[in-house]
Amino acid sequence: MRKAILGAALASLTITAVHAAEVPLRPDQAAFRGLYKELVETNTTLSSGSCTLAAERMAARLRAGGIPDSAITLYADPQHPKDGGLVAVYPGTSRTLKPILAIAHVDVVEANRADWTRDPFTLIEEGGYFYARGSADDKAMAAILVDTLIRFQQSGYRPARTVKIALTCGEETNGAFNGAQWLAANRRELIDAEFALNEGGGGTSDGKGHVLEQTIQVGEKTFANYRLETRNPGGHSSAPRPDNAIYQLAHALTAIEGHEFPLEFTDTTRAYFRLGGAGRHNAVGAAMVALAANPADTAAEAIVNREPFLHSNLRTTCVATMLEGGHAKNALAQRAAANVNCRIFPGHPVAAIRDELAAIIANPAVSVTTLAPLRPSPPPPPLDARIIGPARQLVARYFPGVPLVAAMANGYTDASYLGAAGIPTYGVPGSWGDPDGGGVHGLNERISTASLYTGRDFLFDLIKLYAAK
Repeated sequence: MRKAILGAALASLTITAVHAAEVPLRPDQAAFRGLYKELVETNTTLSSGSCTLAAERMAARLRAGGIPDSAITLYADPQHPKDGGLVAVYPGTSRTLKPILAIAHVDVVEANRADWTRDPFTLIEEGGYFYARGSADDKAMAAILVDTLIRFQQSGYRPARTVKIALTCGEETNGAFNGAQWLAANRRELIDAEFALNEGGGGTSDGKGHVLEQTIQVGEKTFANYRLETRNPGGHSSAPRPDNAIYQLAHALTAIEGHEFPLEFTDTTRAYFRLGGAGRHNAVGAAMVALAANPADTAAEAIVNREPFLHSNLRTTCVATMLEGGHAKNALAQRAAANVNCRIFPGHPVAAIRDELAAIIANPAVSVTTLAPLRPSPPPPPLDARIIGPARQLVARYFPGVPLVAAMANGYTDASYLGAAGIPTYGVPGSWGDPDGGGVHGLNERISTASLYTGRDFLFDLIKLYAAK
């Protein structure tokens, strides 16, 4: 899952033109394009694809690039044979520095050929973009990680830190098998690292070749689904009774709608509001800066809350997403139920939010049940200068005048499983998307060729910076 679009918060900041003209590919870029194409064209949807096959093909690429077979681990849960992945280890020279981990998921959201302009499982280059399901989310990063180890091997590079990469399955299919969760629980030694690099960061552009900002993701919300349910004996609709299941559920949902979870800041979101607000030069920007300085400023909060992303970035949010109930048009409902989806601010357990919902509803006739799967809700990773500094250094080199902003995601990635396992995880900058989201999770997913090739070199350089010390 890609990061929420943050460009609006910084739209008035300096922009930089990137690769406006087509240029011939270098030989190493051409080789990477073939690797990327093979991965993208390997169907990894839950319904009909195989992450295991994708992992095997990437393992073959690593071997062909000189990575020894002993450094590659292909894994799969026997109960989920098509949801396998791989871990590859590139050894460092230091005996004291802990490894770094770079992780990307290879599974993709479903795609219906009849709805797409182009075949979603054929990589098509057109008009300066690559089109295909997974072209951006997240096979671009997965291909870059495999390619990075091959480039290390072929150049004879010897890092101080050991560099690990993990390709996983299941990030897009909540409730199905999840490779990051399985590795953390069953093969922790394979992914043990001081910190991890993941999706979730990156830049936004104006859609015309100018990068507006780059972000590094530092923390994210987790999510949980809760089932609200009311039951009673029902009866004939000609004789209504006061304990009406549908009305009881409606009152419960109204109570949730009217509840505002309290405003909260992490170090990351406070810095984001301060910097992002300063770059806006409008009333919302001024309110963001004021709120970062004084969270009790209710006037500033009221202005900031007008923007849904900013409102949600400040607190836990819960919203009804599905309804069901009743069994006949001429009968009192015997049962009514709703799904409430919550995006939980870091540090709050899923169980605690369930209890808070029950307290908000304040009606024992309405049951509140937490639905599986139960994702962890770890605290956010620190705003560590050893992580932020090298990323900022590279952003200044690749995108002069463009700021690097630390941001918390309102959505979630596999960072929640790594964070719960004690591995601080950061979403890397480098590549960028268009203001409309580039069709990620939707129709005609795309990534610009400039974003892919620049992001490839950026991440290669970033991993080298982290691995050198």
